[in-house]
Amino acid sequence: GELIDAGRNNQHSQARIHATVLRLLLARSLDHLLELMSTDLVGLLDIDTVALCLETGSVAPATSHGIRILPDGTIAKAIGGERGVTLRDNVAGDRRIFGEAAGLVRSDALLRLVVRENGPPALLALGSREPRRFHPGQGTELLAFLANVMEHSICTWLDLPR
Repeated sequence: GELIDAGRNNQHSQARIHATVLRLLLARSLDHLLELMSTDLVGLLDIDTVALCLETGSVAPATSHGIRILPDGTIAKAIGGERGVTLRDNVAGDRRIFGEAAGLVRSDALLRLVVRENGPPALLALGSREPRRFHPGQGTELLAFLANVMEHSICTWLDLPR
């Protein structure tokens, strides 16, 4: 039964990620992308909060709401090493990353984004009130795929070379 459950859960996760990616591809501007991210992703991925963070060296359009600016080094410290995806369970939400919603967060997925070669690091953070919604034993392929799509979309709207 456990293997079948794992397979079913993975299929369910895959369907969620695909629906999310298709939604993100509808974005007509960076602001629209951020709006879709902050409203639709929460429901589609069955999480409680989502945040897009850039470090201070980045050039983010001033109009873009929903982008949190972090001090240099914060993302490397949170994710650790060169990993692309870090899953943490039983955590207290990080206020720098999740802002007002940090109090809700009990587990999170931190996805490193590279929006410009040699550019400052960026982070897509997914937070859940369920302590085990994200945990280190989970596969990260689907989340890595979501991160790639997000990188691509951001680059498209910032007109950055890919």
